[in-house]
Amino acid sequence: MYLTKEQLGMLHGEEGEAVAYSMRIQEGLGRVFGAKRMVPITRAHVALSAQDADLWFVEKLVNMGGRCRIAPTVNPSIDIDYLNRHLAEVPDTGKEIVSKTNVAYRKIGAQLTFDCTPYLQQNVPAYGEVIAFSESSATPYVNSVIGARTNRESSQSALCAAITGLVPEYGLLLDEKRKAEIFVDVRADIKDDFDYQLLGWCYPLIYKGPEVPAFVGIAERATPEGFMNFGAQLNTSGATGLYHIVGITPEAPDIKHAFAGKEPKKKVIIERRDLDAVRERICGKPGRIDFAMFGCPHLSIRQVADIARICRGRRFSVDVWVLTSSLTKELAARMGFLDIINRAGGHIVADTCIDVPPCWWPYYGKSAVTDSPKCAYYNEIRKIDFKIRPLEQAVEAALIGEVRI
Repeated sequence: MYLTKEQLGMLHGEEGEAVAYSMRIQEGLGRVFGAKRMVPITRAHVALSAQDADLWFVEKLVNMGGRCRIAPTVNPSIDIDYLNRHLAEVPDTGKEIVSKTNVAYRKIGAQLTFDCTPYLQQNVPAYGEVIAFSESSATPYVNSVIGARTNRESSQSALCAAITGLVPEYGLLLDEKRKAEIFVDVRADIKDDFDYQLLGWCYPLIYKGPEVPAFVGIAERATPEGFMNFGAQLNTSGATGLYHIVGITPEAPDIKHAFAGKEPKKKVIIERRDLDAVRERICGKPGRIDFAMFGCPHLSIRQVADIARICRGRRFSVDVWVLTSSLTKELAARMGFLDIINRAGGHIVADTCIDVPPCWWPYYGKSAVTDSPKCAYYNEIRKIDFKIRPLEQAVEAALIGEVRI
């Protein structure tokens, strides 16, 4: 891989130990994936986890004197103060790792946004912009819906990119690697956000390869939330960094452009019965619930408004947690949605993830409802039995204390 004189200097320590360490990792990735050069980035997003390996890596770079050239946004952590007051005392081990993680990312120069949907508000790239994003819903959204360019970075490689301001040029940064190879014939009406979630979960079960798919036969453009959840599910049941929806997403105005005039490598058919089979497999049976959780990925203000509309003047029968960004929570307060949900007995908590182990221990082994297959999948390890339903049905279930359909 060719490195410029400046980049060689970075690799050999002329700009400090942390830059050299990051460049060694990136140069190694570049050689593995056949990159010919390094290219500059303009944005980064790091999927911090407030877990041991993540903390070890960022502290290592901080102790080397690391500082981000490109200030990255970061994934959720835990709002310890809020959960201590409204759920249960976060264990000391949890408090310690969250505190240390926050301090380390502050020292290294990250933007402490604590949100997994930066592409909706805090860190929105433009078409064609070369960036370094990790996070399972973020990568497919910025690549597919916006047309920016990033590989499926890990939290570590994204942090290295933020420190060097560079990424090795391979994969989805290259024109030819962004063309579709799999023709996905969708023979089912995709009518709403939940249908997009089922389709996103379904496709990797039918075809498990890493190639870029192009979905054909979808007439209605998804909402931003539909696209958000579609990518999240594609990257939970599978690993899809870029997809095209022909006639809808920007790099696929038609089949010819999507496939660059080439024949598909494979054709896949998805019918309504396939989506129904996914629903039957993952969504769970009706029954009583102990709590409800929404916000994986973090909810948008439109989704928060929908919850407020449904619960206005009513009371939840179980604990309800709505997870979102601090910006969305502030907007919800300004618009009155926070008061409505609080009066119904629910909580809007910012900066917090469903998958940070220390904070949700009171619900281990319980039954719950969510609108997110990703939320349910991540919590299987904690023996939480999530019933998955469309958002409106899930909110109604929280109001009556059970899932009836």
